[in-house]
Amino acid sequence: MQQYNYNVPADSPQPNTPNGISIDFRELPWTSRFTNDYCYEFDQLQEFFLAHPQRSEAWKTVIDARHATPTDPAIGEVLVRQLQERGAPEAALSNANELLNKNSVAIVTGQQAGLFGGPLFTVLKALTTIKLARQVSKDYDITVVPVFWIDAEDHDLAEISGCQCLDADMNLSPIEMPLDAYPGTSAATIRLSASISEVLEQLTAILQPTEFTEETQKQLRAAYAPGIRLVEAFARWLDTLLGKYGLVTYDASDPRTKPIVQSLFARELETRGQTSRLAAAAGSAMEAKGYSAQVSPNLDTTALFRLDSQRTPIRIGDSGFLVGEQSISTQTMHAELETKPEAFSPNVLLRPLTQDVLFPTIAYVAGPHELVYLGQLKKIYDSFDVPMPVIYPRASVTIVDSATVKFLNRNNIDFTTLQPQDDRALNTLLAAQLPDEIDTAVTAVNQSISEHLSIIESAVLRVDPTLGGAAKSTRGRMDKELRNLRGKIIHAAKRRDETLRRQFSRARSQSFPGGTPQERSIGS
Repeated sequence: MQQYNYNVPADSPQPNTPNGISIDFRELPWTSRFTNDYCYEFDQLQEFFLAHPQRSEAWKTVIDARHATPTDPAIGEVLVRQLQERGAPEAALSNANELLNKNSVAIVTGQQAGLFGGPLFTVLKALTTIKLARQVSKDYDITVVPVFWIDAEDHDLAEISGCQCLDADMNLSPIEMPLDAYPGTSAATIRLSASISEVLEQLTAILQPTEFTEETQKQLRAAYAPGIRLVEAFARWLDTLLGKYGLVTYDASDPRTKPIVQSLFARELETRGQTSRLAAAAGSAMEAKGYSAQVSPNLDTTALFRLDSQRTPIRIGDSGFLVGEQSISTQTMHAELETKPEAFSPNVLLRPLTQDVLFPTIAYVAGPHELVYLGQLKKIYDSFDVPMPVIYPRASVTIVDSATVKFLNRNNIDFTTLQPQDDRALNTLLAAQLPDEIDTAVTAVNQSISEHLSIIESAVLRVDPTLGGAAKSTRGRMDKELRNLRGKIIHAAKRRDETLRRQFSRARSQSFPGGTPQERSIGS
């Protein structure tokens, strides 16, 4: 298992072990400057966040703030009912009941529903949340409940209806679930059709059989059964995987919780675009520091959707609001919110505040992209008088087999060189396997030719200066021939050492399927 631990300073890396390799987060080519600065140079970003998660005073401050801002206990009752309806494990139910206690707090993470658990990073977020909740509970002697928020009203159907996995030959294989839904349809309204059974058969055919295959198939079929809502199937699968560790999985589309956040939505309507303006201003401040903003909101739009058959943004009109082409007066919109709060849904700017009004959140476990947009929300939290939680980066992990770990350690291979889908890293590895006398001989010949050609060039220039170009061309051709010869030697080594080539290919396929970090490319 490759683990990138942002708590480890670059000058004090954790030693590699037979079971894993530790890598400085900043060495990963896909991490942004913003993410790296958050982890290692937090003072550069202090204005955008409450505090850094490594600082103990941050936890004390946010815990006190949450205790001073109690949440509605009705959320605990809704959670208990959700988990009971799904048949969640007892550990999850017990934690849901803890949220009825006014002194309990929560650490939250979230993601939209995904096929068979979604990308690997979804489970990594949940695992980070569970471990962090246990650690904070121990350090500060309070009850901390790990919560997974399913963004059930998301409408990115292309992203939630498919996944990828590695077959027995380490080839990346896509799996798609047919959805009978129009673009823009909320995921919460979609039910699995009979075709899900065929999709499960396809998954079984692709995966390499192991001693866990039979039980995993049974559990997946129980979670992803025809007729079940897609969001509920995802929740059931998380219950199966992590409910026994106390993870409380929450379906955010539950209409029973909308009255709890009705006043938050009403204030958003009253402030008429203030949330978008504050987020845009924070984005501009980030850009002034050389970072890229994650969200560029339309200033004429509220941070709310209205739910019908689709999610439609609520825009600001001259004398009220606009939903699609429909004009709605301010009075009518507020009346609708009063009588039918379940018809409203927060967008990306208001979703975190909705979460933190519902739950006594002291920390949110975020992915790299979330980290940036959450930094655009600090003044929005202030404007709504909602305590901003500590933002904690999720673990970043690549899971490989023990043979691959041994191969990487034995050959001292830089993990990040496996990402490019070419032969550069393999050629370097094979070159290192060549007998010393070959490399020594090629280097010596190259140096000798260079020295003698320098003597010839000097003599030629004294005879006829116009021949200088010809001398240099000769040097270039000979250099090229030597490089070609060395390449042919390496090519011969490739043919000879097929074992090394297979090991390299297997390591790359596991670590970077299709050239993409494993946690983003394969299902969980």
